[in-house]
Amino acid sequence: MVKLIDLSQEIYQGMPVYPGHLKTILWYHNTHDETAPSFPKEYSFHSYASMGMLMSDHGPTHVDSIFHIRPDGETIDRLPLEMFYTEAVCLDLSHVPADKFVTLKDIKDALAKHKLTIKKGDTVLIYTGHYNKKYGTDDWLFNYTGLDMEAAKWLGDQGVVNIGADAPSIDSSQAMKTKFYPGHIVCRDKRILNTENLANLDKVAGKRFIYAGLPLKIRGGTGSPIRAIAILNE
Repeated sequence: MVKLIDLSQEIYQGMPVYPGHLKTILWYHNTHDETAPSFPKEYSFHSYASMGMLMSDHGPTHVDSIFHIRPDGETIDRLPLEMFYTEAVCLDLSHVPADKFVTLKDIKDALAKHKLTIKKGDTVLIYTGHYNKKYGTDDWLFNYTGLDMEAAKWLGDQGVVNIGADAPSIDSSQAMKTKFYPGHIVCRDKRILNTENLANLDKVAGKRFIYAGLPLKIRGGTGSPIRAIAILNE
């Protein structure tokens, strides 16, 4: 039996957005009350509603294109769909404090604990627990863990195609001050996707599954909102 687990955050006006990115704004462009007068009363179709949306392509749960971090990289519309639909593992690293980095030892310990291996072409999701603990608080945007350089390089060397986390970035919040982003640097150098603002990773931590996070076909997009899901055979 196939089970689908939603790994995406809700999109709403006022949702937290990484500092410097466009805020999320939603509005009802047409309401049922506004459109009803344009339809004859004898018709069964009486009204409709539609919504307008203004947001960053890095706003809600989203994936970065390669172009986001290197000028010669592919924009989101030019990346093969196979990169967004892969086998995946989710590593439980929720014990790592927000003021510390995820190390290579942490990753190898998590793999050993759940008897998992990383294969070439995998997506690797990092369950930090940050979404479960801090979403909606001041700490959400400014106090979370992330990969150190050794850990990021090792994941890149395994041939993964996508690295994701349940935090605003796969890099530590400390990067906002230091401007040193090891996770993004490795993704740039290895042409690896980077998925951020995931949710509910506690439901797949320690498991292997199919991951789907298909982007919108945004011409020239530096990234795209996605509806990320885990597909499990149970």
